[in-house]
Amino acid sequence: MRDFFKRVEEDGSEIYIESDMSAYGYSERYSWLFSVFIKFDASKNSQESFEEFLETKEALIIAVEHDGGAKYVGSRVVDGWNELYFYAENAKSLNAVVSKMLSNSGYVYESSVVKDTKWNFHYKNLIPSALESAHIQSEKIIFMLQEEEDDLEVPRLVEHYVSFTTPTQKEKFLELLPFEDFSFKDEISSEDFENGLALVKEHAVTEEEVHKNVEQLFEALKTEQGFYEGWSTTLVDGDKSE
Repeated sequence: MRDFFKRVEEDGSEIYIESDMSAYGYSERYSWLFSVFIKFDASKNSQESFEEFLETKEALIIAVEHDGGAKYVGSRVVDGWNELYFYAENAKSLNAVVSKMLSNSGYVYESSVVKDTKWNFHYKNLIPSALESAHIQSEKIIFMLQEEEDDLEVPRLVEHYVSFTTPTQKEKFLELLPFEDFSFKDEISSEDFENGLALVKEHAVTEEEVHKNVEQLFEALKTEQGFYEGWSTTLVDGDKSE
């Protein structure tokens, strides 16, 4: 399963990342990191060219996995370069597969293989942080709301869920409320987490507004080492819940 997210670096630059979250199962066998960099700036090309590039990218992934015995783990878009990453059991034939696919494609490209037994590159550069994971889940909910033709600009009550390792941390966090218009709704507990809280706030569910509120909670949770567990809301007409 591939997830997409944007990472903002300390210097303010943006990196667009695609990550295959199922890749962990290969980490014990696949110790070679294979990188393929392809020059293609989507902002400077037509939609047709972009679609052709995506077709080439997917064909390359299939070829490297099938013919090169590697596992695709994700990609990054940085300064007009599309960086594709694979892990493999050995380095044989990988560059040859890429050369066969891209040498006559018209794309500028380069590839390299390095040993990365502990998958350090993968964990550092392709795996979303807790906050990035929360934004990924938010965007999936927003997409479902859009599919129902919901008006995301309309404020409505939104429940946000948080949890803590100990009851004491939960009680200390409750002492902070209310802040940023969040208020306590209920205590919750499930198989996935204990010492949970449902908080509620009225706000729009546009990507910008949701991201802002999630980030506010993340910052507040740092005081008691809490965890953000997601959010839910209703459609504007109140008929359905997400």
